[in-house]
Amino acid sequence: MSGSESGAEDPRIAAILEALGGVMDPEIQRPLTELDMVESVEIDAEGAAHVKILVTIEACPMRDRIERMAAEAAATVPGLTAVRVESEAMSEAQRTALTERLRQGRRQNPFNRPGSLTRIIAVSSGKGGVGKSTVTANLAAAMAAEGHRVGVIDADIHGFSMPGMFGITDRPTKVGDLLMPPEGHGVKVMSIGMFVPEQQAVIWRGPKMHRAIEQFTADVFWGDLDVLLLDLPPGTGDVAISVAQILPQAQMLVVTTPQVSAASVAERVGSLAAATEQDVIGVVENMSGLVLPDGSVMEVFGSGGGQRVAATLAGAVGHPVPVLGQVPLDPAVREGADDGVPVVVSDPGSAPAIALRGVAQALLHRPRGLAGMRLPLSVQ
Repeated sequence: MSGSESGAEDPRIAAILEALGGVMDPEIQRPLTELDMVESVEIDAEGAAHVKILVTIEACPMRDRIERMAAEAAATVPGLTAVRVESEAMSEAQRTALTERLRQGRRQNPFNRPGSLTRIIAVSSGKGGVGKSTVTANLAAAMAAEGHRVGVIDADIHGFSMPGMFGITDRPTKVGDLLMPPEGHGVKVMSIGMFVPEQQAVIWRGPKMHRAIEQFTADVFWGDLDVLLLDLPPGTGDVAISVAQILPQAQMLVVTTPQVSAASVAERVGSLAAATEQDVIGVVENMSGLVLPDGSVMEVFGSGGGQRVAATLAGAVGHPVPVLGQVPLDPAVREGADDGVPVVVSDPGSAPAIALRGVAQALLHRPRGLAGMRLPLSVQ
């Protein structure tokens, strides 16, 4: 960062730099000055400020936005006749330095660092078609609306759906060997669906899927998240086991329907949790009833499935497992998923939105117990 030779000590330059210190990179969520993205600040003889900004890549999707925010910030400094902001792409060396700074010099899973405060919740189900992905998207959007920093990993490699549910069409921006996750409704999202052509199937087996989950944690700049949600594929297969290995502190949230057959399949998640030493923090009963115009409730898929699953899981993990919410059937839920706007955003006063926000609140305010956690112990 520099000033003109005649104005190197001009207090207005220091004031501009201070103002730019309040401008956050939209993807990295850190100040431009901290990221060394302010190349120079100069003030000419007519009192016009010239600011040069470095963006991560030539085709940076946030380029115009960064230039606009920088210009608005600089314009708050008194005594300037004009503000001109231009940008150019970082050199390879500058991108490498930025990547190292973001990684803090190490390539590792940031969620496994000692002292990480990110709560990790793996949303699972015994079978497909119970609305697990819809629940995941709505819980994430509800948490973000409350001001929490939330990320979602679409771990359902073969059946990815998160980009569509959040209305995300952008691909991740690549900075060096780090990816910046796109954002929808305040939630950072990473999915294999952002890398494959539309309607193309992902034909991968276990080891490759395991590697994808590793990359979604270690090679993505998530920043400081309060909550990371993972949308797991249904069942207890390779991905569920990989998540337990890559993110051993992840807690499991089980989604089921009231239907007896769906509940009996969901109970198998308990055996996986016991085998991988993961905690089960609760059950969400989705599609729990259809409210009719006269106010009565039609139990389309029966009743009692959520309570049955919770009781069985409690026996598997050795502590009570609560039913955190019962989400009623409502066309608004499906419409929101199809439109890329979760129902907690599109129709916040609806019955399913209220129920889903209640689950989100229960998860956010749940005490961090030691159940299911692997503690580093040593005996001397």
